[in-house]
Amino acid sequence: MLINFLSGIGYSMRRANKVKAAFVLTILLILSRPAGAQILADTATLSLIRKDVNLIYNFRPDSARLLYEEIAGRYSDHPISYILRGLMVYWGNYPLLPSSEIHEEFVKEMGKAIELTESTDDPSLEAEYLLSNLCARGMLLMFYSDNDMTSEIIPLIVKTYTNVRKSFDYTSSCPDLYYFTGLYNYYREAYPDEYPVYKSLAILFPKGSKIKGIEDLRKCEKLSFILSPEASYLLSWILLNFENNNSSALECNKSIVAKYPRNYMYRAFLIKNLLLMKHYSEAESLIPGLSEDIDNAFFKGQVCIFRGIIEEKKYRETDKAFEHYNKGIELLSLTGNYGNEYLSYGYAGLSRISEKKGEHHSAKIYREKARKLSEFKKVNFDR
Repeated sequence: MLINFLSGIGYSMRRANKVKAAFVLTILLILSRPAGAQILADTATLSLIRKDVNLIYNFRPDSARLLYEEIAGRYSDHPISYILRGLMVYWGNYPLLPSSEIHEEFVKEMGKAIELTESTDDPSLEAEYLLSNLCARGMLLMFYSDNDMTSEIIPLIVKTYTNVRKSFDYTSSCPDLYYFTGLYNYYREAYPDEYPVYKSLAILFPKGSKIKGIEDLRKCEKLSFILSPEASYLLSWILLNFENNNSSALECNKSIVAKYPRNYMYRAFLIKNLLLMKHYSEAESLIPGLSEDIDNAFFKGQVCIFRGIIEEKKYRETDKAFEHYNKGIELLSLTGNYGNEYLSYGYAGLSRISEKKGEHHSAKIYREKARKLSEFKKVNFDR
């Protein structure tokens, strides 16, 4: 939340899976247990929602749609119906780009959910509608931030941040909310440390704690009923990108892939983790599960980059690696800002190979492209 709040003030942030995890998974927060709720007191529907979310995350859109229709039949005018529809649109068309017509449907569904949550003063609905509002706003902020749509972010940020702070009040009654407190506590301190230019801006926000943030996420991982795998994923992102602790990140990544084996984003992150640790054979064995039957430039591009790294590092086949890197760059260039991090790996690979061939000018050009696209400079495959 803090990161997107900062982006709304003026920073056009490169795409980051940590943000995606934070906001896509916010939908699950409405399944906590504050008193006075509608759906939260309906255990039968609660069970259906949990199953539906699992189907969406496991990339089973047809089954998710059928279950959603049953949920919507019971609560057609509840924000959850619009949020679930938006979630299906988002993942069914991932990566969602503003150039696609379907993005208008996503924005409409999230907007309707926000409108519903702000149209009642019923105190018995306050907790449920606060979390639903936070989910819808977070999803929109994620989409706008992913696509550098700063002008769309600004109208959303102030109320969103206010609601994030309110959500801290429910932590004691719902272990799932340790996910959000962990997210805030860690990034409030880690982000300005990683990007010192924002330290003066960060003082506008209540202080956090990296240690407390990780502790909260581990509590969520152990105690929460539904956010445990998502806490594992966020932990893995933090451990890999901020803490540079690949081995600890690997444990988290294996856990979430075991739970959501069809989720290509999670599988790709596990493969990346393994490649950073030079576990080339294990990473290579996971690629078929990422590349089979996929008609998606983003994931196909990732596969090409992974194959390039394996050909370069494991087999020492630089010509094949060069070909894979170029193909990956070609595909990822179609995916807007979503592909930037993997584009940086591709250009860095081309730079390394060009350098070995004595093509120093080309190597320098490729390296500069990689530098501009990379968000985490220490996370690379140069060694």
